[in-house]
Amino acid sequence: MEVSILIVTKNRPDELEITLNRLIGLLDLTLHEVLVFIDGCKKTEILITKYPWVQWENSAISISASPARNKLYKKAKGTIFIGLDDDAHPLSKDFITQAQSVFLENEKIGVIAFQEIRGVFISDEEALTLAEPKMDSYPTNDFVGCGFAIRREVYKKTNGFPVWMDIYGEESCLAIEVLDLDYEIYYDTTIIVNHRVDKNKRLVQGRNYFRFEKQLKNTMYYYLVYYPNPMLKVAKLLFHNLKKYGLYNLTYFKLFWSALFSVIKELRVVLQFRKPVQKSTLQKLKALKGIKY
Repeated sequence: MEVSILIVTKNRPDELEITLNRLIGLLDLTLHEVLVFIDGCKKTEILITKYPWVQWENSAISISASPARNKLYKKAKGTIFIGLDDDAHPLSKDFITQAQSVFLENEKIGVIAFQEIRGVFISDEEALTLAEPKMDSYPTNDFVGCGFAIRREVYKKTNGFPVWMDIYGEESCLAIEVLDLDYEIYYDTTIIVNHRVDKNKRLVQGRNYFRFEKQLKNTMYYYLVYYPNPMLKVAKLLFHNLKKYGLYNLTYFKLFWSALFSVIKELRVVLQFRKPVQKSTLQKLKALKGIKY
């Protein structure tokens, strides 16, 4: 098997259908496979019989995004893993051959980050008008989960997506482990995905509050697991978030303390996974240019 397309989904069956319908026209199922993990979502199970060409994994209860990815990626057989969100689809019709070419050209590249275009559009052509085709591709320090490719052999050398983290931040964990193995992460702006995010709708639903708490908690975990001397980074993180958000908004203030108490409560468990990276990796992380979100 050449390529495995891997998707974790929860409570978005309509979006998942759009993604699967876009994918089927771009794949050769004798060479490519699609694996989908249903993370505790009963209403998505109706799609299992509708899409028999998909390899389904189904959890009766939610285990959260990162553990679900960890579990799903163990099932994949392709030499290249391509991760997509359930509400994201490729705008580059030859995205698979593009990714294969990048990996063939440079054996030190372990991960390819795709260019992300956010928004809901009438057509792919409209979405592509927002792409930046003239922007140079370059080595970077991270990738977004809505669209990326990773060599299977590289993924297997890491600990995979962390089981000690739930959602928001798991890509950074995999990224720092890839860099610590002396592989590169390459931001290829010619491979493009449309992340069909309705920003206004998410704001109304309060997703910014949900993300704030999760990201604050998981960033503390990230420092505690990967940094040789994490306490200064954790202290700066807490000070910044309290000053910028917590002191000006009661909801953020409550979520700030909720995240901190969660870390204290789960500290012993998380520290079991502690594996500090080399100092040279942290220097590399700081020196590399980030991707455009």
